[in-house]
Amino acid sequence: MKIQQLKYVREIARRGLSISAAAQALHASQPGVSNQVQQLEEELGLQIFERHGKRLTGITQVGESVLAMAERVLQDVDNIRQLAADSRSDQTGTLSIGTTHTQARYALPAAIKQFSEHYPNVHLNMVQGTPPEVGEMAATGKVDIAIATEGLSQFEQLAILPCYQWNRSIIVPPEHPLLKVERLKLEDIADYPILTYVMGFTGRAQQDLAFTDRGLQPNVVFTATDADVIKTYVELELGIGIIASMAFDKDKDTPLRAIDASHLFQPSTTHMGIRKGSYLRGYMYAFIEFFASHLDKETVRQAIEL
Repeated sequence: MKIQQLKYVREIARRGLSISAAAQALHASQPGVSNQVQQLEEELGLQIFERHGKRLTGITQVGESVLAMAERVLQDVDNIRQLAADSRSDQTGTLSIGTTHTQARYALPAAIKQFSEHYPNVHLNMVQGTPPEVGEMAATGKVDIAIATEGLSQFEQLAILPCYQWNRSIIVPPEHPLLKVERLKLEDIADYPILTYVMGFTGRAQQDLAFTDRGLQPNVVFTATDADVIKTYVELELGIGIIASMAFDKDKDTPLRAIDASHLFQPSTTHMGIRKGSYLRGYMYAFIEFFASHLDKETVRQAIEL
């Protein structure tokens, strides 16, 4: 049995039983992957995959058990490599972060700057995606850490840690009537055309719940994943914007105006997802604490321990 064979089996399962897709992802030839899987099955004396001719059609019951064990073995192999790298030098390596646009643009810069000053020889790799996409990346070991407000809790392989709470602002053009309202109510904004985040991004579900609880139907006419895009179209007077307060800068976003809406919505919490059972290098713990100071090494270590 070879480590590479286990990688092939795992990747085939991840790629919907497509040998060609697995081979492409692992930079191997399709016949080579197929032959190695068959050799593994012959050595074990069992079938991992069900077949119809040359096509894989499913995973056998015993194959499911083999895949679960292979996943643990491969994670341990990765952990050994991380441990060995840490013992050689705790100042060099790579840190991969999967996150959303909002976190990358507005929440992470301060922590990234601090981290880079302390660890100038660590290569930072930031991958942006939807919350489910970055959660899947962390759950499968493609990134070290996932950071998002929604979508991480669906991955049981992840330890979920709360980082910080945030709330929203109403963004309007200058001279908008809402600027004259002393204390906004949801009823004041529900009838205006609203520009806000796509469902599944940046606390949108919790935002909508506030309207529903008051028996209101917000007039959402435009959605985007990017607060900068939302602000652009508010400036064109398509409607009013509801965005994360951290995404508005009164100097950079002039002539738009922001109205605090924290009294209208429950705060949302941004979380960090880390694969359970992972070995985190010293600089990874340092980054986590730079981003969320309450998440010290012992707190994180206990959360990810299997």
